[in-house]
Amino acid sequence: MLSLKEVTRDPEVRVLIHESDRQLEMLGYTEHGERHCRLVAKNARQLLRDLDCDERTAELAAIAGYLHDIGNAVNRRRHEWTGALLARDILARLGMGHDELARMLGAVGNHHEEGGNPVSEVSAALILADKADVHRSRVRNPAFIKFDIHDRVNYAVRNSKLVVDKEKRTITLQLRVDTSIAPVMEYFEIFMSRMVISRRAADYLHCRYALEINGSRMV
Repeated sequence: MLSLKEVTRDPEVRVLIHESDRQLEMLGYTEHGERHCRLVAKNARQLLRDLDCDERTAELAAIAGYLHDIGNAVNRRRHEWTGALLARDILARLGMGHDELARMLGAVGNHHEEGGNPVSEVSAALILADKADVHRSRVRNPAFIKFDIHDRVNYAVRNSKLVVDKEKRTITLQLRVDTSIAPVMEYFEIFMSRMVISRRAADYLHCRYALEINGSRMV
């Protein structure tokens, strides 16, 4: 069966990830390259493992996490739909079966907060892992944080971590935020839609979603 390691070695995949990040840099977006894709893949897989999902489902979540943003190589608008179709062709070429391909289409095509919904365990894990990647390392030019709220909020986050409690069925995004750079309210101002889809994803996995900032429970 196709593994994440095989997908990451594919030349077409690597070019698409590089080109996606290059175009988003031109548009002023935070980092969406190899670092982001590998982190989302790692966290999506670990989340399902922590909830005792089967290993193949966890591996599919990792593959979806690695591929989820390749549609940005075409256009930022509806990149989730374009990315799903690109992923289908790539994964079919690499030998993935029809049943798994269908799950990948739904996961990649539903990961964006604007119109996306958790439609499977793979999809829910991808959503939670993607929206948890808020961190200063994604900011390309710290000199812009005074002018761009997205850069400022990301730069203010010194640490972000998804914590799963299998017994309590909770999935908590823990953030350490430097409030001298960005007040907590600015996080809510720009990321409310991400928290909403994360809550829906946790619900799909029969868990409660929680947000903790600087040790204080927010939601």
